[in-house]
Amino acid sequence: MNIKLKYSGFILLFLVGFVGCKSKKKVVYKERAPRVVIDNSKEKPVVATTTPTKPSGGSTDVVSNYINTYSEIAMQEMKVYHIPASITLAQGILESGAGNGTLSKRANNHFGIKCHTGWTGDRVYHDDDEAQECFRKYVDPKTSFRDHSLFLAERSRYRFLFSLDKDDYKGWAKGLRKAGYATDPKYPDKLISLIERYDLDAYDAAVLGGAKTPVSTTSVTATRGASYTVKKGDTLYSIATKHRLTVDELKAINGLTSNNISIGQIVYLQPQ
Repeated sequence: MNIKLKYSGFILLFLVGFVGCKSKKKVVYKERAPRVVIDNSKEKPVVATTTPTKPSGGSTDVVSNYINTYSEIAMQEMKVYHIPASITLAQGILESGAGNGTLSKRANNHFGIKCHTGWTGDRVYHDDDEAQECFRKYVDPKTSFRDHSLFLAERSRYRFLFSLDKDDYKGWAKGLRKAGYATDPKYPDKLISLIERYDLDAYDAAVLGGAKTPVSTTSVTATRGASYTVKKGDTLYSIATKHRLTVDELKAINGLTSNNISIGQIVYLQPQ
């Protein structure tokens, strides 16, 4: 009996010691990496490294700049080839978008002159009446002005224009359309409107050495950039006549597709 108790006690002590040793093993806990939260609210904005281009002062400024830039060239061409400087400038403004059109920027082509038979110079292709038509490319705008003079002076279909008075811009405008320079039936009206709005015939007078005959008693500069509020009884025709414009010009400036206007409506007298 005593032997069994001693034996049992020995086993019990052995087990207790074993468990105690096992419990003394070091437990290592792995820490989780802290969660990183990125706050974008404090990031500095990206600053442009280039100076932004200042917007232009409007279409009137663009046209005036064009006239100031190329009027001397147009007058020189008139002295040599007898084409009214007013016509040359008006065509340049209209055909090149006052120097901002695709052809004038890509090819220095200010008059929309196509390659035609016999052209051996550089060329570009541009969608016009048909897709990817061939247009002449020049080294600079001055060369485009000279080629415009030669284009008119050397072709028989324009010969009758040179028998007109040298300051007859209306006759030239109508004659260019008649000879086939442009297909737009309003082409003469557009040229005449530009000439009279910007007093381009003053450059003809300067070349001819005479004083300019005023086109109208109303100052053109007084209406530039102006607008008109429609009153009772007004029509597009009456407004256009009052401000020395055509109905088509008023409609184009204001994006109108009909002659309908309403009292209180703002009608712009110059492209905005």
